[in-house]
Amino acid sequence: MKRLLFALCLTLTVLLSPALQAQNLTPEDREKAVKYLEKTRAALLEATKGLSEAQWSFKQAPDRWSVAEVTEHIAAAEDFLMGMILEKVMKAPARTEADDVKALDELVLQRIPDRTSKVQAPEPLRPSNKFGSPKESLKHFTESRAKTIEFVKITKDLRQHATDSPLGKKLDGYQWVLFIGAHSERHTKQLNEVKADPNFPKK
Repeated sequence: MKRLLFALCLTLTVLLSPALQAQNLTPEDREKAVKYLEKTRAALLEATKGLSEAQWSFKQAPDRWSVAEVTEHIAAAEDFLMGMILEKVMKAPARTEADDVKALDELVLQRIPDRTSKVQAPEPLRPSNKFGSPKESLKHFTESRAKTIEFVKITKDLRQHATDSPLGKKLDGYQWVLFIGAHSERHTKQLNEVKADPNFPKK
């Protein structure tokens, strides 16, 4: 009987250990997230560098967003998503499914920046000139992004909590941080689409 119990425990340990190990955030994971957040921050700052008032406010159509509005949305979403991570994700239990967390990391990085799938922004994140000017939107974004990066650097249990996501899978805290970077990448692409319009002001 004792041998049977020992064998059963050993089998369960072997079966469960990969899933449990996958919940631990590695130094490589942390570095990857920090670099991605820095890269996507730099991309937005570069895309909005030196724009005139006419360029900030240009719209491809009355129902399309301007560069200023896209920038405001990115800044507002950074706060919204970080607030959700702190108040909801980091208070949630660990995932119960033995998901391949690395595959989910890549799913976030592939699906969220993909502009071929269109999504309506929720009402609180639609442009309303909440920061007062494009310059203030960028200032707010850079300050918020610095806090996001610091959060990644110092938070140890990012893999230990997971909640439902728009991707149909539970995402852990680390994956939600990747989601933030991917969201800004997505909308920086949108911003560059506006700038690529033939009617975009030359200056």
